[in-house]
Amino acid sequence: MKAPRYILRTTLLALLCFTVLIAGHAQRTRRGGLKPAVAIAGAKYGPHSRHVLDLWKAKSEKPTPLVVYIHGGGFRNGSKETLSAPLLEGLLAQGISVMAINYRLSPEVNFPAHYMDAARAIQFARSKASEWNLDPKRIGATGGSAGGGTSLWIGFHDDMADPKNPDPVLRQSTRLTCMAVQGAQSSYDPRVIREWVGAAAAQHSALEGFYGLKPEELDTPKGHQLYEAASPITHLSTNDPPVYAFYSEPRGALPADARPGQGIHHINLGLRLKEQMDKLGIECVVRHRDEGANAEKEIIEFFAKHLH
Repeated sequence: MKAPRYILRTTLLALLCFTVLIAGHAQRTRRGGLKPAVAIAGAKYGPHSRHVLDLWKAKSEKPTPLVVYIHGGGFRNGSKETLSAPLLEGLLAQGISVMAINYRLSPEVNFPAHYMDAARAIQFARSKASEWNLDPKRIGATGGSAGGGTSLWIGFHDDMADPKNPDPVLRQSTRLTCMAVQGAQSSYDPRVIREWVGAAAAQHSALEGFYGLKPEELDTPKGHQLYEAASPITHLSTNDPPVYAFYSEPRGALPADARPGQGIHHINLGLRLKEQMDKLGIECVVRHRDEGANAEKEIIEFFAKHLH
């Protein structure tokens, strides 16, 4: 028995509406941050539960460059899932593979554990270069805030490879080709931050957990030694890689009523780094939102320039 025409029309109309709704939802989801399919999800690069990474492989028959995304969060929170979808897609379109990592957090660990986890992830990627079709000589790092500071610290630090280590991962190099960061701190020394930005910025609550110092140890030789060792700019030398740094926090002096921590993403932290890098003849591009800078677009262009 044939169904009445009005039933068929109603059914077809409902199916059409459902299809349009699904397509619209997919488009909105993608604009909201849906990422391309990950090639390797949750790979372990170390023994801790947060020693995990995700890898997106650029399509290429030849080994590709790699950008490592190190999340921010004041060294006490955050996740690899905060990797921006447009940044990821832009890098993949340039033939650059992308790896996003988690690392241990304060207060469970203190300096230098956060840095060393990220460095190990880079070494792990190098150990997998052949298997993952990566070029171990072309690796960059990116991240915001603490992730940016970590990128700078690893990039400026002497190579931490240990050729005789029984762990084959730790025999790999930690050196980077370039770094592109957002809101990054070039120093984690409260004395320096106070001078460059203001007292409020030096009072950021994340610094206490990062160092794990007791209140009576903050202004002591022990504390000062840790501050200097943890600050990326301390390790800057003539053979270090180029940097792109973007900032969006308001320029100028902090207000008199600035809250503790305000200014921790101040552009002065990038401008002081640029002063030192200019003296050494190393490229350092510092940009601010007020200049009309498009951070993600410029970061993609920066990596394309230096990793190709």
